[in-house]
Amino acid sequence: MDDFSNKLNDLLTNTFNSILKIEETALKTIGPKNLSISELHMLEAVGKNPKDGMTIGDLADDQSITRPSVTVAINKLEKKGYVTKEKCAQDGRKIFVKLTEWGRKMNAGHQYFHEEMIRNVAEDMTEEEKRILVEGMIKLNNFFQKKIDKIDVALNKDNEKMFSENKYMRKVEEI
Repeated sequence: MDDFSNKLNDLLTNTFNSILKIEETALKTIGPKNLSISELHMLEAVGKNPKDGMTIGDLADDQSITRPSVTVAINKLEKKGYVTKEKCAQDGRKIFVKLTEWGRKMNAGHQYFHEEMIRNVAEDMTEEEKRILVEGMIKLNNFFQKKIDKIDVALNKDNEKMFSENKYMRKVEEI
């Protein structure tokens, strides 16, 4: 790798690890010890629609994880008292997840952490530096999003191929 690539790799890796470390430390100071970072991010996703709540599908899409993974996470958060589940009155198959009072408090503390982090990062920057940073981050985010989209397409093709090659599925289709 050239010098730029080495520096960028180090910066991305170190920044990612630093943010995680700071977030873990903040989590320990804002609330109970029974929440993980991923659970806190799930609370954040649930909190995006406080009035109506979020469905399992909405949360899976938001967090880019499978519905069964969301179900497991939500069940744990419900047992811990951070969320409630309510069946949809019009469609009993749909379940809406909402934050409890304790979940809202934890989410508010997490939001405050992010606000403080951004405020602290930006406080010594000029408007031009802020603009350049945002432009660079947009490009970086777009790059990663394109990679994720390609992975999703490849996974879907693999799943389709797996089902088409599955002799049991072919038998079901024949029926």
